[in-house]
Amino acid sequence: MSAPRSARRRAAAAVAAVVAVGTLVAGCDGTGSSGGRDDAKGSPDHGSGRTAAPDGTSPGGGKPTSPLDNPDGTKPGLAPLTSDADKARARRVIEQLRTKGRGPKTGYERDKFGYAWMDTADGVPFARNGCDTRNDLLKRDGAKLRFRSGSDCVVESMTLDDPYTGKRLEWTKRRATEVQIDHVMPLSYDWQMGAAGWSDAKRRRIANDPLNLLPVDGPANNAKRDSGPASWLPPNKRIRCAYSVRFAQVALKYDLAVTAPDKRTMLTQCGG
Repeated sequence: MSAPRSARRRAAAAVAAVVAVGTLVAGCDGTGSSGGRDDAKGSPDHGSGRTAAPDGTSPGGGKPTSPLDNPDGTKPGLAPLTSDADKARARRVIEQLRTKGRGPKTGYERDKFGYAWMDTADGVPFARNGCDTRNDLLKRDGAKLRFRSGSDCVVESMTLDDPYTGKRLEWTKRRATEVQIDHVMPLSYDWQMGAAGWSDAKRRRIANDPLNLLPVDGPANNAKRDSGPASWLPPNKRIRCAYSVRFAQVALKYDLAVTAPDKRTMLTQCGG
């Protein structure tokens, strides 16, 4: 004999309540980064508006963008500047830079800029979108993205047209360090040029600002270390003017000086 109708209703309500609680718990577990680790659990990417297909794939970012057309760093990549008109515009940006010598590195630690790839650096694009900064940048610049099952944040594999070497990289998370996120204007350079006196919040902004961040070939990034343009430039010569503009854009946004040799080098890359 079937159960009375009222009993069936009570049972259905109990199941619905359990499902609702489970949904709340799952949502709380995936709303932010996990201490800057690359394996941070993702949640919907409200910053880019892209959603993974049912098979966990997404077309990803578009063509690399000229830095002259990407003042906030939210568009993909870094495209070469080749025309005389673009190089003249680039020089006008670089010419605005102040110069001074590098200060002491005393007291510098990476943690002074917040934990790596935090999603809570207020005042920059992509902040508090439920996805850590590293994965935001992989999604911005990568193509043929494949996400972790159940996530549209954590990138498991992708194709990257690396601006620094000019190579096309087929990347998977199992070889995570083959693609690294470069601070175009290195954090220790920032520290020496004035960031030592900033608030914690401002240091967190420059460390997580997409204008200052590029996914690039890991070995090339390791070779750069904390160098300015006078000491290191991308091996891909076609990108050097665009790289110089991006370096200058970061310095200007955060009112940081550069060294005189760095400024001269940047101007030279753009025909100055």
